Amino acid sequence: MWRSSARAACVVCQNLANGTYGARGKSPLQKLHLVSRSIHHSRHPLSRFQRLPLRISAQPFSALNHLPLRSSKLLLVKHGSQPHRTFWLARVVSRLLKLRYLVLGSAVGGGYTAKKTYDQWKEMVPDLSEYKWIIPDFIWELDEYVDFEKLTKALPDSEDLAKLLPDFDKIGESLRSLSGFLTPGYNLISEVIGASDLLLLLGSPRDTAFRATEQGCEAEKQYKKVSDKEKVDQLQEELLRTQLKYQRMLERLEKENKELRKIVLQKDDKGIHQRKLKKSLIDMYSEVLDTLSDYDASYNTHDHLPRVVVVGDQSAGKTSVLEMIAQARIFPRGSGEMMTRSPVKVTLSEGPHHVAIFKDSSREFDLTKEEDLAALRNEIEIRMRKSVSDGCTVSTETISLSVKGPGLQRMVLVDLPGVISTVTSGMAPDTKETIFSISKAYMQNPNAIILCIQDGSVDAERSIVTDLVSQMDPQGKRTIFVLTKVDLAEQNVASPSRIQQIIEGKLFPMKALGYFAVVTGRGNSCESIESIKEYEEEFFQNSKLLKNCMLKAHQVTTRNLSLAVSDCFWKMVRESVEQQADAFKATRFNLETEWKNNYPRLRELDRNELFEKAKNEILDEVISLSQVTPKHWEEILQKSLWDRVSTHVIENIYLPAAQTTNSGTFNTTVDIKLKQWTDKQLPNKAVEVAWETLQEEFARFMTEEKGKEHDDIFDKLKQAVKDESIKRHKWNERAEDSLRVIQHNALEDRSISDKQQWDAAIQFMEETLHSRLKDTESVIEDMVGPDWKKRWLYWVGRTKEQTIRNETKNELEKMIKCNEEHPAYLANDEVTTVRKNLEARGVAVDPCLIKDTWHQVYRRHFLKKALGHCNLCRRGFYYYQRHFVDSELECNDVVLFWRIQRMLGITANTLRQQLTNTEVRRLEKNVKEVLEDFAEDCEKKMKLLTGKRVQLAEDLKKVREIQEKLEVFIEALHQEEK
Repeated sequence: MWRSSARAACVVCQNLANGTYGARGKSPLQKLHLVSRSIHHSRHPLSRFQRLPLRISAQPFSALNHLPLRSSKLLLVKHGSQPHRTFWLARVVSRLLKLRYLVLGSAVGGGYTAKKTYDQWKEMVPDLSEYKWIIPDFIWELDEYVDFEKLTKALPDSEDLAKLLPDFDKIGESLRSLSGFLTPGYNLISEVIGASDLLLLLGSPRDTAFRATEQGCEAEKQYKKVSDKEKVDQLQEELLRTQLKYQRMLERLEKENKELRKIVLQKDDKGIHQRKLKKSLIDMYSEVLDTLSDYDASYNTHDHLPRVVVVGDQSAGKTSVLEMIAQARIFPRGSGEMMTRSPVKVTLSEGPHHVAIFKDSSREFDLTKEEDLAALRNEIEIRMRKSVSDGCTVSTETISLSVKGPGLQRMVLVDLPGVISTVTSGMAPDTKETIFSISKAYMQNPNAIILCIQDGSVDAERSIVTDLVSQMDPQGKRTIFVLTKVDLAEQNVASPSRIQQIIEGKLFPMKALGYFAVVTGRGNSCESIESIKEYEEEFFQNSKLLKNCMLKAHQVTTRNLSLAVSDCFWKMVRESVEQQADAFKATRFNLETEWKNNYPRLRELDRNELFEKAKNEILDEVISLSQVTPKHWEEILQKSLWDRVSTHVIENIYLPAAQTTNSGTFNTTVDIKLKQWTDKQLPNKAVEVAWETLQEEFARFMTEEKGKEHDDIFDKLKQAVKDESIKRHKWNERAEDSLRVIQHNALEDRSISDKQQWDAAIQFMEETLHSRLKDTESVIEDMVGPDWKKRWLYWVGRTKEQTIRNETKNELEKMIKCNEEHPAYLANDEVTTVRKNLEARGVAVDPCLIKDTWHQVYRRHFLKKALGHCNLCRRGFYYYQRHFVDSELECNDVVLFWRIQRMLGITANTLRQQLTNTEVRRLEKNVKEVLEDFAEDCEKKMKLLTGKRVQLAEDLKKVREIQEKLEVFIEALHQEEK
């Protein structure tokens, strides 16, 4: 019945469609939606009466309108008629299919909206990758050391675990019986949760509106009877207590984490787990800074690598802040006096043990022991005083110290001398200017983090360092401000809002990245770090500055300060280290180009390599002393010894003995004087001559140029080594005693064995006498002036004194001609006679001048006479063998010179043996010791090895070393970031 009615309704619709052929908008069905139209057919009033089949000439609407629809006839079964068929089901389905567009469009739009909402929520979630370091590395690497598959297989099955579990049904019944007792507690917990939510919303730094939760509404009902002001105070106190509670929980967790990391690092030392990256990253960076501190910037290569520069007024608490960050009392302390006299670079890094070590020392100071702490403070004070030169108060020399310990923030800090306003007694006049120049030199680095320390217990108007910092960093992009002694400031300052103005950056004319308030103790130098931490926490817990919201929780305590400084330091390192590496790469290229252009054929040897090269050359030259021939040694020793003793032999031995009348007296005089000379002077003179000869030969080998291989850059070093070695060398004291015996025996021998020795003695005597005669004539010429030939040729004249001496000489020569056997001494009456003769010719002369002139005139006469006698003795060897029997010729003076000559030969031979066997080896040993001492003394090497070439090679080596270390550091930094 329902189906026949539906068919009739469709026929009616078709008739209506035919009736309105060519006209739209007249039928109410045509205004309906397709789906509404199909639903409306069955209930149309005309469907009950329309029975006749109609032919629809118009093509019906379909979603498939690109395909023509055929007319269909319907058979009306009830009335026995056969109508045309129509695909009414297809049309209904086609209309229903239009829903897919709506559903698809809604799905796409909803999906896009959901994705956009998800992205917005994702952006609101903070990036937790920066806090990945909180979890120890071994957690991430557990899968490398623990086999989880074996572990899961070893665990029991769920059925076995179910048997071990208690009967929860019975426990539930017991708990339901106690529900009456737990209901009040549950209500109390709900109220506390609501209050905490409200507190968190009130404590939010943003002033945005919010909707209270249901628990918050319940909490607000409890405060309806309380005034708004009291309610705010209670909420702030509750908020502060909550913050401090969680702060303590965080500190407890950090302490546990610190202990765990300490255990892990101790295992690292034993080789169980290799974890080198984080532990050594700051150490690698510190090595770069140490290399830069030793770098001599002769080519204007500035260091712009990041550091944390700690500046402040004197006694502002810089040292205390550093000690709190390093967690140890490592610096010397004083009451009101300057303790930091030179920059101290402190490298903080993580390690299993809390220790400190200097860069140039291997000793470790255990910072957990008071004895080592005292020794460390004493060592720092000693190094500071040594670095300060005479007449100065502060020094620019940097002391490098490394502090390692569990939980330390990794960074590099430089503690500078405190800025002063007045130079007091005992200080150098330029102390104030020197401190300012040191501070500016460190702060002008555009990548340095400036940690400005300000004493909160003094008036802000007395601050000096804030003006200095504002000059160096006017925008405050790399400055962190720290207000110390806040406990004293809170007691002394009448208006607490003044402290708030300082922390908000509104009081001082400077800008900063962050502002912090800290307390570094009660002023007692014996306080431990732990006690200071407890005091600081207790103070801020009870401080009105936090209760009245003048300070924020993240702006207080030294721990928050160290975290902020470390974050800023590493951020600056990551931003600037690659740029600095490129700068050093460019500097290296410039230096290498300069070397190639100036020294194309020389290797790039720095100061240490040049010293090693010079050391080898010096040692080779010392060894070459042993290669000197014995003949050469004896010749130079004999000649030098005779030059030293010839005057004594002629003046004190030969001339006095020659004045005697017979040979016996001559020999006796000679023997006595030779014995006295041998006992007192001769051995000592011989040793002096030998030592001087060794020095001369050593100097000759050291300074002798070796053609193209000679390098004048070593001249200063060789001269210094020679002087220092000779200064340290001491001749064997026993040598004189043995030499005395040998010389005495040689001089006592008078037997000339052959004619060759006789002729050699005569030749030696003639050479000696000729030399003395030449010297005497030169002296007389100087006394009397030039003769007539020189006066005519060179147009020179005599002085008045020379004229008087010339007249005196002529008068004395007349006297000698009258008596050629005249003794060596002039009698007083003879002096008077000469003076009167000269006065008779108008020449006034002094008796002393006469005697002085007589000495030279008689000396010349004697030497000429001795030379004549020596010539006669050439054929006297035959008479000598017969002891001058039946002969008027006596040649005792020839025998004397033979004895002297033989003594010189024997002495030279003895000294040569001592030199080659003992002294040369000892000198070589001294040279090696001197070279070793110079090798350890860097200042000595810098003074002795100088020049543009040395400086260029030194700078090139340093720049290469810095660049290589920076590249290694950058690679390790990238690995850590990954």
